[in-house]
Amino acid sequence: MAVTETGVSYYGISTLENARRDFQEIKNHNCTSIVLALTEFDMFFWKPQIPKIVDEAKKLGLKVYLNTWGIGKFFGGEAPSLFLQECDVMDRQFTALTQTPLAAASPSSPAFQDYMWSLVDELSRTCNADGFFWDEPHYAMPVYPVGYQSTTDWSCRSPISQAAFKNKYGYEMPKTLSRQVRIFRHEMANYILEECSRIVKSNNSNLSVTQCCLPADNNYYSSQQRGFDDWEQIAKRSDIDVFSTSIIADYTSPLSYHKKIAEKTVKLARKYNKIPQRWIMSYFDSPDDLEDISRIATIYAEAGIESILSWTYRAGEGTFLQSPQDPIKVWDKLGEVYGKLLQG
Repeated sequence: MAVTETGVSYYGISTLENARRDFQEIKNHNCTSIVLALTEFDMFFWKPQIPKIVDEAKKLGLKVYLNTWGIGKFFGGEAPSLFLQECDVMDRQFTALTQTPLAAASPSSPAFQDYMWSLVDELSRTCNADGFFWDEPHYAMPVYPVGYQSTTDWSCRSPISQAAFKNKYGYEMPKTLSRQVRIFRHEMANYILEECSRIVKSNNSNLSVTQCCLPADNNYYSSQQRGFDDWEQIAKRSDIDVFSTSIIADYTSPLSYHKKIAEKTVKLARKYNKIPQRWIMSYFDSPDDLEDISRIATIYAEAGIESILSWTYRAGEGTFLQSPQDPIKVWDKLGEVYGKLLQG
């Protein structure tokens, strides 16, 4: 199938005038959609503005997907978490071996579950969006010391998680990643997400749900036991409509690797009747030859990817993640590529 959707993420929640200008520029760059990255601070401070921002994009004919960006640090994203700032330490993820609380909310925590569900409930009732985007849900990885990833420790073995495990299986939660522990972690993470999806669709049955998965065999996330390593277990979930796989986060990977990931994404999406989606890198790193953006997008299109998105608007201009090349040149190249994709 042909590419039917192109888009970028956007996190410029502020005034309607600024949003209107930015959205027109996004449309002029041949985007058909935006992924509105909403932080916990946005949903606290800019709450009245968010539905209006969504409406501005819709007026221009853009589809809008609401991204629970960095919430509780259970979801991907650089944004700080108000929940972690205010919650009881027991609501955090704990390492298994050292019982160290991490800067990430535990999906087993009833407090975090209620917090998350209330956010998506309000957004799905007040915003005229097209769908929701679950952005890289994952378990945190213990790091000892800073910058060194442990190959033996894992999360979450918080007191709450241990109690839930014992209640379910009748014995103490092991300190090793046994098969039963892996299943339990996946089920707990799925539980909070499935309820999010149920709330969204009960408020508006027309809303779509996308889950973006970390590519576990990617050189960026290699061997990180984040609880969502089995793509098939995600793709077959009945509560999601779009099966999305995350960015290959550098431009040193060969084009053959992009092809491999795209083909795997399409195979699983079609097997379970989902829309396949891939992302293109336009922040933090950029290719020496900007034509590589076109080559990667073409590989995705030829593999059967129907939705191609990029992180982020203007290649992150003005942020610490901005493209090392001129971000506007990267942004313009992306717009050019998108135009060719939509023309078929």
